[in-house]
Amino acid sequence: MDLKSGYPFWAIRNGLMHAFPRLEVDAECEVVVIGGGISGALIADELARHGHQVIVVEQRDIGWGSTAASTALLQYEIDTSLTDLAHKRGEASAVLAYRSCVEAIDGLRKLARSLGAVDFRMQDSLYLASSRWHVRSLRAEHALRARHGLPVEWLEASAVRSRFGIDAPCAILSRVAASVDPYRMTYRLLGRVLRHRGRVLDRTTVQHIDPHRRGVDVHTVDGPIIRAGQVVMAAGYANQQWLKQRVARNRSSYAFVSDPVQAGRLGFLARTMIWETARPYLYMRSTGDGRVMVGGEDDSVDVPRLRDARVDKKQRRLLEKFEQRIPGVGLVPAFAWGGTFAETSDGLPFFGSHEQYGNRVFFAMAYGGNGITYSQLGAGLLRALVERRKHPLAKLFSFERMD
Repeated sequence: MDLKSGYPFWAIRNGLMHAFPRLEVDAECEVVVIGGGISGALIADELARHGHQVIVVEQRDIGWGSTAASTALLQYEIDTSLTDLAHKRGEASAVLAYRSCVEAIDGLRKLARSLGAVDFRMQDSLYLASSRWHVRSLRAEHALRARHGLPVEWLEASAVRSRFGIDAPCAILSRVAASVDPYRMTYRLLGRVLRHRGRVLDRTTVQHIDPHRRGVDVHTVDGPIIRAGQVVMAAGYANQQWLKQRVARNRSSYAFVSDPVQAGRLGFLARTMIWETARPYLYMRSTGDGRVMVGGEDDSVDVPRLRDARVDKKQRRLLEKFEQRIPGVGLVPAFAWGGTFAETSDGLPFFGSHEQYGNRVFFAMAYGGNGITYSQLGAGLLRALVERRKHPLAKLFSFERMD
């Protein structure tokens, strides 16, 4: 599955950080994690640190799928507003999802601290009303979040202008957000899996999986088999190819990263990420080396060659939108890319078993604009399932809600 177009910044910035072997002979383990991106790495690390024998299998080089194309905005907000999610899933479930994402940001902060240099930075998040027609719904969103103790501050147009120099009808400001280098974090996590006597295998393609009463046999294209007690399918958007049931819709999103900007010209972007109520929304953040990353311009294209052809035009449009919002920074785009992402109908992820494969195969589908935060939650949830323990998010994030 071709997940990206153009020149994803993270892989270019970091290069090939570690060489992993292919699977060449049969192997055994307790849990196979299929997928070597940030989601698979978070899950494998969680399992390995708690004593489980893990093998990670990736068909490409590690981190070279959608992780390399991620813009890695870490927020507790999801693409579905709290008010809309409360309407779809009930207020208690919606608040549980949002509060869990707040906790996930802190979990990622602690995890990043234990890993070292992964360009993790706590940030503010400014959610702008794109037009005056959105003020009423954004005000209702703020009120519901505030009523449940979520960290929000309401800004009228004058406050947005005086504090950020942006013309917008209003905004919600949150102090709980972060950013990270997802590619580097993936390699650091998997390096720790190796230190816990796990194995990481790339350029190893899984052909099919065979669940049975005693475990799961994972058959690879080249012939070797991994015999495991359980399997976690963490292959990102390619996970959908393993299910007969359609659980998400694939789309494409686009982004560029600038040349480094002089520190004084970054202004509030040095500590604040921005996104907006329009759909698709424009979003932007800075990187640790003083660049600005701008993304959005989502479309319904899911054909790699068509996505490839649109990258340059999308980059120009994103730059125009940025300059309309924040003039005078003088961004010079350095790398631009497009990538596949998937949306579920309610904006929530899927973590757990599916009736198609039984209770020894678990899926990790952290879809939407909040994928890394979801994967942090999913790592703990999936460990609970592997250990046959209950978890407060198990039902909400399960495939049962598709019924």
